[in-house]
Amino acid sequence: MLTDILRAGEKVPAGVAHLPVEEGTSLWGRLPCAADAPVLRLEPGDEAVIDTLSHEGILEDQGRDPRAFFGAHGVEPEQVLPDAIALAAGHPGRDRATDGPHVVTGPIHVAGARPGDLLKVTILEHEMRVPYGVVSNRHGRGALPGEYPAGPATVSVFAGVEDTADGPVGTMAPRAGAERTLRFPLRPFLGIMGVAVPGTDRPHSVPPGRHGGNIDINLLTAGTSLYLPVQVEGALAYVGDPHFAQGDGEVALTAMEASLRSRLRFDVIARDDAVAQFGEVVGPLAETSEYLIPTGMDEDLDLAVKDCVRHAIALLQARWGLDPEHALAYLSAATDFDISQVVDVVKGVHARIRTADFAEVRP
Repeated sequence: MLTDILRAGEKVPAGVAHLPVEEGTSLWGRLPCAADAPVLRLEPGDEAVIDTLSHEGILEDQGRDPRAFFGAHGVEPEQVLPDAIALAAGHPGRDRATDGPHVVTGPIHVAGARPGDLLKVTILEHEMRVPYGVVSNRHGRGALPGEYPAGPATVSVFAGVEDTADGPVGTMAPRAGAERTLRFPLRPFLGIMGVAVPGTDRPHSVPPGRHGGNIDINLLTAGTSLYLPVQVEGALAYVGDPHFAQGDGEVALTAMEASLRSRLRFDVIARDDAVAQFGEVVGPLAETSEYLIPTGMDEDLDLAVKDCVRHAIALLQARWGLDPEHALAYLSAATDFDISQVVDVVKGVHARIRTADFAEVRP
């Protein structure tokens, strides 16, 4: 296993704003609303280096003592992030009975962002802050609630990071003391990316929605962008729930959760330009070098799929001038609809529309 960790303030590029994750710059279990004061102010086009902290290893059912929790898995005290220790020891305001588990960094005010605009968040880089992570399964959640875990206690499976000739990979022993090791690819991304909602009530951190939040789309790796419908002045953006790896579905409840540092760029797309490019965007929309990725969300997975298909049709109409019948036919022939996650109360589906297919199409 690798041993390096990335502490707050270390190796921050000169001239780029840095947002650490600490009591004054984060929420635990809730997402920002319009009443929250920004902890960072940016101009459109600005970049920021933002630290995020995984909730795994600091929660009450894990002892709320990351040194003891990770120490039991062979992690030395100096390999535990100081900000994880500090937050677990006394972050105020979280009600275990009513709030979510996620630590969220922000909110960030982006000048000129107004309701009706789109906030474009471009992921320039993700850096692993620790060389390990955790996958947990808790009763009442996950794809098989009541079946797993088999007993009353939370099951938290430790996963390491190993350097190979092809880059870092995740490692996991299939059982305690096993000599065999499972290895799997790492694709770091942020599970939570969102904008504030109107009003004075902070949303729970678990269910995603029009504001983004806990969307858990594993395609949001370095080089991709997320478009979010702005709902309040300045957008008040935030990020959190860092992952090193996740399969579509995230069936255990969490995936390989582990702390990241992310370099992000924030741009504002005015409403008229947004409509011309994408149509009426009613929820998060992602973009990679290969795909446009509309989303659908609902507590009912069938309805989430329908929601995603409708959004995909509307996108094809606006972007390339397809009529609805041809848009639906194309989607059926050429587009994958993937389950983002099934464990966050509101289930998520995302479509991968291959932009190369439209190279010769004129609106």
